[in-house]
Amino acid sequence: MDVPLVAWIAVLAVILGMLAIDLFAHRRAHVIGVREALAWSIVWVLTGVSFGLVIWWLWGAELGQQYFAGYLIEKSLAVDNVFVWAIIFASFAVPRELQHRVLFLGVLGALVFRGIFIAAGAALIERFSWVLSVFAAFLIITGIQMLRTRNEHAHPERSWVLRLFRRVVPMTDAYHGQRFVVRKAGLVVATPLLAVLVLVEVTDIVFAVDSIPAIFAVTSEPFLVFTANAFAILGLRAMYFLLADLVHRFVYLKVGLSLVLIWVGAKMALLDVLYIPTLVSLAVVAAIIATSIGLSLLATRGQGRRAVTAAPAGAFRVASDEEIAELEPLLRRSGSHARAKR
Repeated sequence: MDVPLVAWIAVLAVILGMLAIDLFAHRRAHVIGVREALAWSIVWVLTGVSFGLVIWWLWGAELGQQYFAGYLIEKSLAVDNVFVWAIIFASFAVPRELQHRVLFLGVLGALVFRGIFIAAGAALIERFSWVLSVFAAFLIITGIQMLRTRNEHAHPERSWVLRLFRRVVPMTDAYHGQRFVVRKAGLVVATPLLAVLVLVEVTDIVFAVDSIPAIFAVTSEPFLVFTANAFAILGLRAMYFLLADLVHRFVYLKVGLSLVLIWVGAKMALLDVLYIPTLVSLAVVAAIIATSIGLSLLATRGQGRRAVTAAPAGAFRVASDEEIAELEPLLRRSGSHARAKR
């Protein structure tokens, strides 16, 4: 696949433009409702699908199918991110109006880290063909492990990342709006929002270890791997606000995701023995995900939305108006000092 530099630049420009629009639309902290989340989800899905149609038109059906297979795999695996985010937010008692800012920066970081992982993975595959066999074995083992632990849940309060963060970074127990750090008694300290952001970023890096090899199972083109990842990830924030209160209803989704990992791992392992057309692989992934979602909704029919519950990671609270008022002069003073230095 011969991708000119201008195509990479155009894609990055579109991604940055969409992120800028999203940031402008949510520049003020507010609670994102189901209707708004649904509207944004439709926008992101249409953007990803439209890009796939452009790939199909410019480079042909095979590469178009590879993009859509990769996009569907990444979108499906990303749902697991949503569930873990919901548990993290519940554990830290993050106010709903502050969650979008964390997820925005989390997705921004995810794009950077995944870009690095994809470049490294493509370089390894090009230089050492046996890496594909390693990826295949890893995906199959991960899928089996996910199937065995499907009823287990994340515990942010026990995370070694959180323990290390608290040991290294001084942290207040209060949320001060969308601020990640505040100055108290002359000392710069983190708010709980920064700890949440760190956990969200680390979580995505962990999930990328599964998802990047999975997409290499359906396409070896770095351009398709990156764009399928990017457009799947961009819609994660809206997906979170749409699905967070429905986590309890997707009881069989982890079974479906584990079967997807096993399937793409087996496909990669049999690459030199049996060629499985991309369209067949796409159909199998779509069937597994659709079946797991359908069975989940059928098994939990009649259940409505409900907030996710999790063991608390600490006694967190929202800063009072008096605390924020005391903080404002310090912020203005530090801003004036920075401008004076310039």
